[in-house]
Amino acid sequence: MTADAVPGRRELHFPSGADRCHAWLYLPVADATTGPPPVVVMAHGLGAVKTLRLAAFAERFRDAGYACLVFDYRHFGDSEGRPRELLSIRRQRADWHAAIACARSLPEVDGDRVVLWGTSFGGGHAITTAAEDPGVVATIAQCPFVDGLASARQLSPRSTARLGVAAVRDQIARLLGRSPVRVKVAARPGEIGLMDAPDVTDGFLTLLAASGLTEEEARNAVPARVAFEIPVHRPGRQARHVRCPILFCVCDHDSVAPAEATLRHAAGAPRGEIKRYPAGHFDIYTGDHFERMVADQIAFLDAHVSASVAA
Repeated sequence: MTADAVPGRRELHFPSGADRCHAWLYLPVADATTGPPPVVVMAHGLGAVKTLRLAAFAERFRDAGYACLVFDYRHFGDSEGRPRELLSIRRQRADWHAAIACARSLPEVDGDRVVLWGTSFGGGHAITTAAEDPGVVATIAQCPFVDGLASARQLSPRSTARLGVAAVRDQIARLLGRSPVRVKVAARPGEIGLMDAPDVTDGFLTLLAASGLTEEEARNAVPARVAFEIPVHRPGRQARHVRCPILFCVCDHDSVAPAEATLRHAAGAPRGEIKRYPAGHFDIYTGDHFERMVADQIAFLDAHVSASVAA
């Protein structure tokens, strides 16, 4: 573990597969009367990295008394892994379990009170991981990707066909040992991408600006082969197997992870709670929607995890 340039957090690495994931560790001010704090394990969405506004959420959780372990998936951000920006569902799910193992090993936190927090594609991973790990005490799935087919239907038939061609070309390149054929994650009209709804470009640019990043600095392209995985990926089906309290934060105007699919799966979670927001997929990272959502999430944590009293 090393010191970070940002006050109040530290950098660390943890192993996942043959590589290492990079993470930020946020710790609240120590309080001898309460003992080690619960820890929230956090990761981003489709092709995204922790520098895209995850610090804003982690800082609020820390100020409310929760430790946070915020990590980049392998192949992304500051984590290791080649080729860069490889979007592998299987590897990302393994990264979540590795991050939980890391969190439970940290002496500064209460390893028996691990919370999962995932947004967008990471929200789907959080659901699946909570279903697989009975030791998780609470989960927050923010505008979660729950149904690949429902999300794929947001693309036009022409866009779907072009994306399929790119995926075939990428698979051939992989078999021949060539560089990946890449597609945009957030695509402008006319570009080949995983998301191309009308509000995607403006939402992505707003998220970049709020994170202090430019479009040139963003790695907004991934190997196209993931296009074969996404339509059949349905993590929402695991919601009925999540035994801990789970909060679904649903954006009613979500053009990436449709609200109808999320609400349908959330209804099957035994201890599920739902909060709805009159917002689009990218709106909840800034402004009033962010303020309302993070306040609801802290209230959920205080009700079910408690930053002040160990279970």
